[in-house]
Amino acid sequence: MGGKRTGAGKLFCLCIAGLTFLSLSGCVLLGEKETVKFKRESVEIKKEGDQIDENLKNISESILWAKILLERKDYDGALKESQKVFDLSGKNPPGDEALFNMGLIYAHSGNPKKDYGKSLVFFKRMTTDYPQSPLAEQARIWIGMLQENEKLNQMIQKLNRVIEESKKVDIEIEEKKREKAK
Repeated sequence: MGGKRTGAGKLFCLCIAGLTFLSLSGCVLLGEKETVKFKRESVEIKKEGDQIDENLKNISESILWAKILLERKDYDGALKESQKVFDLSGKNPPGDEALFNMGLIYAHSGNPKKDYGKSLVFFKRMTTDYPQSPLAEQARIWIGMLQENEKLNQMIQKLNRVIEESKKVDIEIEEKKREKAK
């Protein structure tokens, strides 16, 4: 009755165990995803309604709403919400997240009012005011990238000036050649 399993039998049992494990872990993840979706929808419903009593909103809802606005490419709205979060939290978390988000908003390539200088200021302030923040390392990476971008832009401007000067010199040389040929 309970003899040794063959290689095919072991493989079959292993496959069944693996499928059971995957299906159970999928249910756990699905439950977590629904919770996040529910929270996001509840914030959207509140914001899309008529007038919301500003005193009822808490900081976490404002952070979430700022992220939703950023996803919707409402950069001014996202900036306003992030500023509100920062003003309410001051030097305490989630002020770090608010500063980080403001840095992202100003660095966002889709933002028509993008300003890498302002973005750099927000990321630097975030790293100095909140050095132990989990976002501090990401902010330092952004600082490095923005500074490198600025250096490259300055180099491009310098090279463009050199090209323009070279064009002028080439024109002068051509004019002198024409004068000699006459």
